[in-house]
Amino acid sequence: MNNKLTVLLLLLCAANFHVTLSFVTDGLLPNGNFEYGPKQSELKGTVVTNPHAIPNWEISGFVEYIKSGQKQGDMLLVVPEGGFAVRLGNEALIKQKLKVKKGGFYSVTFSAARTCAQEETLNVSITPNLEKRHWGIMPIQTMYSSIGWDSYAWGFNADFDEIELVIHNPGVEEDAACGPLIDSVALKLLVSPKRTRANLLKNGNFEEGPYVFPNTSWGVLIPPHIEDDHSPLPGWIIESLKAVKYIDSKHFSVPEGRRAIELVAGKESALAQVVFTLPGKLYALTFTVGDSNNACEGSLAVEAFAGKDTLKVLYQSKGQGGFKRARFLFTAVGPRTRIMFYSTFYTMAADHSGSLCGPVIDDVKLLSVRKRV
Repeated sequence: MNNKLTVLLLLLCAANFHVTLSFVTDGLLPNGNFEYGPKQSELKGTVVTNPHAIPNWEISGFVEYIKSGQKQGDMLLVVPEGGFAVRLGNEALIKQKLKVKKGGFYSVTFSAARTCAQEETLNVSITPNLEKRHWGIMPIQTMYSSIGWDSYAWGFNADFDEIELVIHNPGVEEDAACGPLIDSVALKLLVSPKRTRANLLKNGNFEEGPYVFPNTSWGVLIPPHIEDDHSPLPGWIIESLKAVKYIDSKHFSVPEGRRAIELVAGKESALAQVVFTLPGKLYALTFTVGDSNNACEGSLAVEAFAGKDTLKVLYQSKGQGGFKRARFLFTAVGPRTRIMFYSTFYTMAADHSGSLCGPVIDDVKLLSVRKRV
C-alpha cells in the first residue's frame, strides 16, 4: 500500500510540475534515473505514448522506456544504474523544468550509451536563455569505457531562476529505435575558481568540476571544443577532437586531492588554459603525471606547452597507480600564455576490455620565479 501511495504522489507531482519546480544544486534530478516510469496503459510495447507519462519529465517524439536486460535482436540492453533508462529515437527529446540560482554556473552530468546507430550525437540545451550558445553537441559514437556506457558533462550559466533542461537526439535513422540510451541525469552548481599568489592557474588541482555519479566507475567525459566560459571544468578549455576524462579518488588513483584528469585520446585529447603573463618574465610550471590504476600499462607520455616552449614527460606505467612530478621553466613572450597538455600516444587498457586510457595529470601550478635553478 505504501508503494502505491508513493507512486501516486509522484504522478500528482508530475501533473502539477509547473507549480512545484525542483531546486537541485548537487545531485540527481527528480526521477533523474528514470526508475519511476509510465503506467502500462501509457506504453505501446516499449514506446511511451503520453508526453507526461514519465514522472517529472516531458517527452516528445519516439521515446522508449527500457528495462535492464531487455533485448533488441541479438543486442542486450544494459542499464548502468537501477533497472530502467530511456531511449531517444529519431528527433526525440526529454526535458525537465528546474528552479536554479539565477546567474549561477552549472554543470549537467548524464550517462549515455550508443545502440545500433553509428554516428550518434546528443544535443543538450537550456531554455530560456539570453545567449545563443546555451546548447552543446555531445558526440557519443566513440565509447571510452568497456561496458558500453559513458557519462558526459556540459556547463551553462543560468540566465533565469527557472529553466528547462532539454536532451535531444537529432539523428534520423531508418529504424526509429536506433537511438541512444539515457540514464542518470544530474546537476551541480559550480564555484568559479580564482587565481592566487600560490598558483596563477585557475583550478589547477581540478577539484572543481562536474558531478560524478558515486555508483559508477568510469569517470565523466568532458567533450571536445569546450571553451572556458562554458566548460564544466572551470578555468580549462578542451580544445581537441576528443574528450578528456574527469576522474575521482573513490574509483581511481589520483595523485593529489579528490579529482584529476585522464588524457584518454592521445593528441586528440588536449587540455588548455590561457594565463596572464609579463613578457620577459621567467615562470615555472609544475605538474604530476601518473596512471589511474585502471590497467593502463606501458609507456605513457604527456607533452606540456607554455607558449612556444614544450616539455615531454615520460612515465612508465604498471597500470596500478603511481605518479611522478615534473617542472618546466619558460620565459613569457607576451601578455598572455597558453598552457596546454596532451598525451603523446593512444593507449588501451591491458585487461582486453578495449577501453581507451592514458596518463593522468594533476596538481598543475604556475608561478613566476626570479632565476633558473
